Amino acid sequence: MSETPNDVRAAGATFKPRVFSGIKPSGGLTLGNYLGAIKRFVSMQDEAFETIYCMVDLHAITVWQDPAALRHNTRELAAGFIASGISPEKSILINQSQVPEHAQLGWILSCIARMGWMQRMTQFKDKAGKNAQNASLGLFGYPALMAADILVYHATHVPVGEDQKQHLELTRDIAAKFNHDYGVDFFPMTEPVIEGAATRVMSLRDGSKKMSKSDPSDASRINMTDDADTIAKKIRKAKTDPDALPSEAKGLESRPEARNLVNIYAALADMSVDQVLAAHGGAQFGTFKPALADLAVDKLAPISGEMARLMDDPAEIDRILAHGATQAREITTPILKKTYEIVGMVGN
Repeated sequence: MSETPNDVRAAGATFKPRVFSGIKPSGGLTLGNYLGAIKRFVSMQDEAFETIYCMVDLHAITVWQDPAALRHNTRELAAGFIASGISPEKSILINQSQVPEHAQLGWILSCIARMGWMQRMTQFKDKAGKNAQNASLGLFGYPALMAADILVYHATHVPVGEDQKQHLELTRDIAAKFNHDYGVDFFPMTEPVIEGAATRVMSLRDGSKKMSKSDPSDASRINMTDDADTIAKKIRKAKTDPDALPSEAKGLESRPEARNLVNIYAALADMSVDQVLAAHGGAQFGTFKPALADLAVDKLAPISGEMARLMDDPAEIDRILAHGATQAREITTPILKKTYEIVGMVGN
């Protein structure tokens, strides 16, 4: 989305270009979150969009969260957003539960969505596992709340990873059904934004698995709170293979660990994979990994330092989020009011 975005249409309606996206404050912000989402969030602030970024704490509690940990994680995620370059002056930065219209629209859209649609959501199957009967109702139905998160702003674009694309397709289905059922052109057909060399960052210990905060091995990921020495050490010890780097991207196809490290380098350096390989093709990992470590420390250590500074002043984080909630409700309140009118609610 490097060009000026076009207005998004739903039949006859035209909508202002507006971005919404969020991350769950479930602890342990990683390099995968940064390269797969937050770095893109930052760049979109300077494009022709209004940008709204969210700590989706209502989604976090679809599985049990310790209350004190949830408060800490919410502030830490906000600190990570700000330290990475998301500016409260350029973007609306919010905590989901402070904007009640998310949940209010979520109920209405739960009545629009169909059970069969929810049952096809692969992430529920992955998260619930074999014991789906013990999963919370919220975990099963949260894609409808995710749709509300987006549609309560009439968001036209959502930066997402490949693993969330199915949920955005569901959002479009829900919007289309609402518009059809009530004979309106009220909700937009939101477009996904999926791009970048490292939209899916893999484990440093297993290139076939996504980098995850839930992996039992801390060496599998770079945490955004890691200091410079830890970042460098983890990259130097990242799993690789014995062969030199190829000179073109095709040579990475059957080498998941090599591909992952090249992708990370490309994303951190704002280069294409081809450009990285043009510079480093033929190099052994004994040469490439120190170069990647230096790059990662240069880009990430300042973020972890700023996160630590922000976390020493939680009242300032809370002030920023409260201000963001006020800004957000200027958008969401009239959209929810109109939704109620369309549905037939009295007195709204």
